[in-house]
Amino acid sequence: MNAKGNDTNSTWFDPDDAPELTDEWFEAAHQYHGDTLVKRGRGRPPIPESERKVPVKIRYDQEVVEAFRQTGKGWQTRMNQALRQYLREHNVNDLN
Repeated sequence: MNAKGNDTNSTWFDPDDAPELTDEWFEAAHQYHGDTLVKRGRGRPPIPESERKVPVKIRYDQEVVEAFRQTGKGWQTRMNQALRQYLREHNVNDLN
């Protein structure tokens, strides 16, 4: 007899218990051709190009960054809002 015993702990799923695959299920599914994603299922809608953020590497004074970081999570969004507000209220060409 086997010292470990007969461990047959397999998880059995009855194929009849599987949910029905409806048109809605297929519309929401990701579709692949091999390993390549062909169509994304439902999820986050695409952001219009006019609203997309542009990644930029920039340097700010330490005190400016610290002031915004002290406001907590979302500090970069608030910094962007402050810059946008400045642009609405001032002419950038007037600097220097």
